[in-house]
Amino acid sequence: MPKHTEKEIIALFKNGHNQDYVFNILVNDYKERLYWHIRKILISHDDTDDVLQNTFIKAWKGLAEFREDSNLFTWLYRIATNEALSFLRNRKRASFLPWTGVESKLSETLESDDYFNADEVQLKLQKAILDLPEKQRLVFNMKYYDELKYEEISEILDTSVGALKASYHHAVKKIEKYMNDN
Repeated sequence: MPKHTEKEIIALFKNGHNQDYVFNILVNDYKERLYWHIRKILISHDDTDDVLQNTFIKAWKGLAEFREDSNLFTWLYRIATNEALSFLRNRKRASFLPWTGVESKLSETLESDDYFNADEVQLKLQKAILDLPEKQRLVFNMKYYDELKYEEISEILDTSVGALKASYHHAVKKIEKYMNDN
């Protein structure tokens, strides 16, 4: 949980306080939640660290233009999501793999990751999640693991709440089927 309110961080930034201090507050307050959000998308610890760093750099560069139309947290999540998806698209392009090939690579990474410590059921669940289409996977992770409200996810993914509810429902059904069949 953040130690500072979003308004405090923005006020410190806009009032010209020591910029290194403000940046450290931003990173310390949000790094853990953003790390795990990105990690669920990319699976790899090392890739997640790289994308998290890019997320904070992009957020820092854009903070002066932050309009406060949304919560700071939602804005950071959107940046993190976009950075992670861009990373996956670039990896797909660089390796000339279809999307299913990227998902397969993520699954292999999951199994060989020294940082992933889970039992067989958890591994099976993660493989089921990786088997989902990209949008359903994002929605499922944000709703189930991050416990975000549909309204927050709607802001992050720029999608209607109704579409998100449908995506989540389809994701749950596909995960149930995967778990029963494997």
